[in-house]
Amino acid sequence: MGNPVKPRLALLAIPFLLVACGGKPAAPAVDAPLQTREKEPDEHVEKDPLLSEAKVAHVVVPEAFITAATPAENVDSPASWRAADGRRWLIATAKDTHRLVVYDGGTGKQLRTVSGPGSALGQMQRPNGIAVIDDLALVVERDNRRVQVFQLPDFTPLLVFGAEDLKQPYGLWVRPQKDAYEVIVSDNYMSPQNEDAPPPLAELGQRFKRYHLQRAEGGWKATLAGTFGDTGEAGAIRIAESVFGDAANDRLLLAEEDVAVGTRLREYGLDGTYRGRDLGADLFKAQAEGMALAQCAGGSGYWIATDQFKDRSVFHVFERKTLAYKGAFAGNKTANTDGVWLDQSADARFPQGAFYAVDDDQAVAAFDWRDIAKALSLPECRAE
Repeated sequence: MGNPVKPRLALLAIPFLLVACGGKPAAPAVDAPLQTREKEPDEHVEKDPLLSEAKVAHVVVPEAFITAATPAENVDSPASWRAADGRRWLIATAKDTHRLVVYDGGTGKQLRTVSGPGSALGQMQRPNGIAVIDDLALVVERDNRRVQVFQLPDFTPLLVFGAEDLKQPYGLWVRPQKDAYEVIVSDNYMSPQNEDAPPPLAELGQRFKRYHLQRAEGGWKATLAGTFGDTGEAGAIRIAESVFGDAANDRLLLAEEDVAVGTRLREYGLDGTYRGRDLGADLFKAQAEGMALAQCAGGSGYWIATDQFKDRSVFHVFERKTLAYKGAFAGNKTANTDGVWLDQSADARFPQGAFYAVDDDQAVAAFDWRDIAKALSLPECRAE
């Protein structure tokens, strides 16, 4: 059940502070040796799962493009935004360079980078999850234990929040409310005795933090509104990263990434209560990861959820209301995917929208929604 807490306000940002960002693409950094990179809690497995060895039925959907590989960035999650001139921006978090990488969402060409290492407003430490809503970009910083809010198109930093509450944040989901936003952040704190192991079930009641974000005099403020997380054997989230919601159906899907208990998606209500139903326990053969929701006219739509194989990722598709399984697809190359993002807005390049998925920690792949729908025989999805 959700736990109400005494409201706590984030410090208001000074409106005229400038972000540390580059107006031109930065010079490529020297590639860091991949074997020296820090492993995430969900990466401690004896053998990397391979689609080539797994029996997962799927169709192949060719990528529309894949951005240039930049291994030194350690790319984690993407989001997109439509500028006033109609241009589609693709924004990705880069964990090892502590910044955002901005691409042209129609071609994959790198446009600029934003931010850099540090703890001041406008700086970052190991950014992970990202969400874009209206003209705001919200970025989770694992090592600063906070969420930072930027205003687009200039990436002006507005405020940071959560540092007093969050221990090891990874993912987030944002939904609009009247004159405000609700932000749900996953907090993957581990056992004090073993940082590679989840804590006991009884300590998982604060796996997710709920914040109320709104404008305030002179800037913005964020209030911690509650925490939640099931502590039962069936409903607890041992390894928590990806979270996504469907307000119209009072539903949160939370990725359980702990392969030891069986990776899958767990269904919670928006109030933070476990519904007693899991999704994909017999489908996910590698690891459940990033999720997206196609919201179609009339209330129909589709969930897309990542199965993180090291050689090629599989994307499972479920019907929005009933969660019935519709099939799966994979790209020609896209692999080892963490975050994904679905942009349903239309332009000349992607008339029915684009699906973006991180490729092997070093690039972002784009899929044309028309190609996905055709391959899986999905009815037309006109955005709500």
